[in-house]
Formats: sequence, C-alpha cells, structure tokens
Amino acid sequence: METPRQQKIASVIQKDMVDVLQRAATDGGLKGVLISVTKVKVTVDLSIAKVYLSIFPNTKAPELLEGIRSNEPLIKHEIAQRTKNQLRRMPNLNFYLDDSLEYIDKIEKSLKGSENPIDNPDLLDKRKKS
Repeated sequence: METPRQQKIASVIQKDMVDVLQRAATDGGLKGVLISVTKVKVTVDLSIAKVYLSIFPNTKAPELLEGIRSNEPLIKHEIAQRTKNQLRRMPNLNFYLDDSLEYIDKIEKSLKGSENPIDNPDLLDKRKKS
C-alpha cells in the first residue's frame, strides 16, 4: 500500500517524465516514436522511483530503453530542475519496459483467432500434478 506521499511524488515525476522523454525523442530525430510513462512507483524510503515505459513501435523499445537508461543522470537532473519546488530530494530512477499492452493484445488475438485455448485446451501447457 502506497502512502499519500509516495503517490504524490510518483505523480509529480510521471507528469514531468512524459515531457522530458517526449522532447528528448523529438530532439533526437525520432519521428513516429511514442513514449508514454504508464506507471511510476516510489519506494517507501523515497530513494528509488521505478518508471514503467510503453514505447511504440515495439521494435524500437529495447534500443530506446537502453538509451534512456544510459542517459539516466541527465534525465534525473532535468526532472530535479522541474520539481525543485515540490521535492527536497530527487529519487534515483530505474526504467523498465511495460509490456502489459502487448500482453493484453496477445490475449485478445488468441481469443479471437482459431487458436482459442478455451475451445482447444491442448494449446495450454500441461501442469504437473504434485
């Protein structure tokens, strides 16, 4: 359960992170790339912020995530400048890919398609009985 303080810090970071990353993508000449911040979770001691990103198109996601991670100090500094009136200490940023939309899409495709595990249970891995 997150405290109200954790939620407040997470929302402040999320709002500014969207601006910073989208501007960096545009300035970097990445046209047609959409980076969205799906979730930010802040640890109880407020020292680490886990930032979950959804990157479209998916094919560019791994290389973009690597670039974002390598620029973490610059991103942290930019966010710290924007939030200096709201945060005393800027948490360290950890970036992760949020593939939940991709996962949901796969589930929808499998339910609509011929490979429906409900109709054909043989498609599912058999569980070992213990």
